[in-house]
Amino acid sequence: MLNSQKFGIELYENLGKLFYAMASTDGTVHTKEVDHLRSYIRSYWLDIDAIEDEYGSDAAFRIETTFDWCLEYEKEAKDCFKQFKEFYKEHVKMFTPDIKRLTLDTATAMANAFAGKNKAELILLSKIEILFR
Repeated sequence: MLNSQKFGIELYENLGKLFYAMASTDGTVHTKEVDHLRSYIRSYWLDIDAIEDEYGSDAAFRIETTFDWCLEYEKEAKDCFKQFKEFYKEHVKMFTPDIKRLTLDTATAMANAFAGKNKAELILLSKIEILFR
């Protein structure tokens, strides 16, 4: 589905930033949000393509690795979303309808994971939807 290994790896890294922004936008990353992300990676993202990283692992695991890195270094949600947005704008043609839909589905599942969507999460979901139009 994706044309190049380099783009695939960069896509997954930027999705990791986006999903971290979703989880941390309210100031707290909840375990249930992380669990939903990991579940979506294993259930859906691994099937997107056959791209592997330099270690022979499915490149979709870069979502998780990047998310964990952002969490460990306590990155700002707004900065992570900004980086994703810049990447998206540079590669807009590479974002297929399926990738957009799965991205929104994953972000929505994360937002619903802990006590439903809060205001900050609803705002970020709206920003993603607007970006994808």
